[in-house]
Amino acid sequence: MKKIFLIGGIFMLLTSCTSDEYTEIPPKDTDDLEWVKPVNFPNASYLFTNNELKKSRFELGKKLFHDSRLSQDNTIACASCHLKVHAFADTGMALSLGIDKQLGKRNAPAIQNMAFIDEYFYDGAANNLEMVPIVPIHNELEMREELPTILDKLRLDREYQELFKRAYKDEKMTSTSMMKALAQYMAMLISSNSKYDKYVRNEVGGTLTEQEQKGLGLFRQNCASCHKGDLFTDVSFRNNGVKVNTIINDIGREEVSGEKEDRYKFKVSSLRNVALTAPYMHDGSIATLEEVLDFYSSGIKESPTLDPILKQKNGKVGIPLTSDEKKAIIAFLHTLTDYEFINNPMF
Repeated sequence: MKKIFLIGGIFMLLTSCTSDEYTEIPPKDTDDLEWVKPVNFPNASYLFTNNELKKSRFELGKKLFHDSRLSQDNTIACASCHLKVHAFADTGMALSLGIDKQLGKRNAPAIQNMAFIDEYFYDGAANNLEMVPIVPIHNELEMREELPTILDKLRLDREYQELFKRAYKDEKMTSTSMMKALAQYMAMLISSNSKYDKYVRNEVGGTLTEQEQKGLGLFRQNCASCHKGDLFTDVSFRNNGVKVNTIINDIGREEVSGEKEDRYKFKVSSLRNVALTAPYMHDGSIATLEEVLDFYSSGIKESPTLDPILKQKNGKVGIPLTSDEKKAIIAFLHTLTDYEFINNPMF
């Protein structure tokens, strides 16, 4: 079984938030950390170029990811909307809450296997993993903060002083080191040990039930054009016919590209751990997997940029599915849940 391995011991939990709580961190024997590509995955897009993988850098990134001081009023961390138990997705409310308890305009997606893609967010607002955190940090509804101000706050913390110095020999504590450390943390969030993975790799624990196998076949026939490969996304931008929220009027990919043909197109989400990441769609407008399949059968809204793949030869739109077929597909989707990932103490 392919897994991510740590070399040289167990990670130390870093919990200090103020200088009064600071405890000297003893030197480690080794700073090596190994990144292993699952055999059924494509090649990675993020290659740690000019950001060599180190345990100290990963630990710095993990601490930053969970630190609410990255927001203007010190209430919102990256982890506030990306919950480990839900595959680093947001749950509960349709639209994620940001600073001042403001509703955002989207539901925060799962953060997993980001090292294997090269465009991020539903609209592709970032194409470099090291630049991803800047988008929510600068967003007025999410964290509404500036990098220099964040660093001024962190420089008051003696533990961060030590961590930046150890990870990047960065006594000044720069935004470059901060972004690189966060990228290392996100790049290590690899989900690759679901029941499905064990099935395709012929490993122990990978036996699918008759219904799950039926669901896999139906999924490949009806869903895999967009949710393709072992990442379960073709990382394209598509309009899948979700009803437009006229109050928010989120135009999707067009906001980044400026092209009218990209209106209401959003990046195809990965379906890994999908049973854990409700609600669904970019706006969290669909509550359950059952409702998702009902939507694709009979709820799609026609529009000029609707993806052609959802248009049938008879002029109708959608993917016709029987009740039994939907149940089988959902049974298969549950095989994509990776309990080793969500329970990994490393994260």
